[in-house]
Amino acid sequence: MKTHNTLPKKIKAQSIDLLAARLADALDAWSHAKQAHWNVRGPGFIALHELFDKTADLLAESADSLAERLATLGGSPSGTARDVAKATSLKPYPHGIASERKHVEALCASLAALAQSWREAIDASDSWGDAVTTDLFTRITGDLDKQIWLIESHNA
Repeated sequence: MKTHNTLPKKIKAQSIDLLAARLADALDAWSHAKQAHWNVRGPGFIALHELFDKTADLLAESADSLAERLATLGGSPSGTARDVAKATSLKPYPHGIASERKHVEALCASLAALAQSWREAIDASDSWGDAVTTDLFTRITGDLDKQIWLIESHNA
């Protein structure tokens, strides 16, 4: 898509590819958070149920920011379930679990993998000179790190 964005075409193309890949991961992680939200059981149910829902909201907001940056650079974001399933780098979320501890562990593992992919995106976008994309990944990674800490606190 034609855009008046003044970044060089090569940098835009690299950032579009990077953003598309990390968008798929963010949307997949959103589905992991919702899976945990819907299926957690135990004495701390309400606290985790609400925390997992807030995590899903954070991931949805992050995905929206990634998609909008991708579009800003002239790309065409894709967030359909089929496209996400093909493109995600995250491991599938385990089915058949209900315990609080297992959901905390499973969701934190997914979120940690997502945070790692975003850290790599920070380094990559910085190396080719897209400071705005670097800043975006830096901001959302900091938010994600905090969310992981909040969730991990339930297994202390």
